[in-house]
Amino acid sequence: MALHEWIGLKGFNNLSDRAAMHALFECCSSLIWARRVAMRRPFDTRDALFERADRVLAEIPEAELDHALDGHPRIGGRVNNSSSQREQAAVASADRQVLDALAAGNRAYEAKFGHVYLVCATGKSAAELLSILEDRMDNDAETERRVMRVELAKINRIRLDRMLGEDKTG
Repeated sequence: MALHEWIGLKGFNNLSDRAAMHALFECCSSLIWARRVAMRRPFDTRDALFERADRVLAEIPEAELDHALDGHPRIGGRVNNSSSQREQAAVASADRQVLDALAAGNRAYEAKFGHVYLVCATGKSAAELLSILEDRMDNDAETERRVMRVELAKINRIRLDRMLGEDKTG
């Protein structure tokens, strides 16, 4: 199942365990997250699903958080999936100077923190994303991991919402 397929909350609740985990894994590249969210089905409302997704993300171990990052390309880098392309749409039209600065910032961030710079890019320009990256370089490692979890939760909600589709009744 691809994220462009709208399945609705009822459809999601009715998926097999395997299909539900697959759909969730497309939202967040953590098997533990996908399994723990899927096992709480059925959800009565979209908000209940979002709250469960946030709670599980807050509880997964740091090593598993690193697996969740595997599904996210560098901001401004080559994007291989439609979700990331949509989320980073504004970056594609950025000028070369901003893209070069983002590339250098990504390298510096990864050298300092040991993982990809993760930010909810939806609706943000490349310049905004660069500014956020520069601000976050001042964080210590512990603070940055907390910020990254918050950003990942935002991304997961956007992807879950897209997976469920237009029907906001469920």
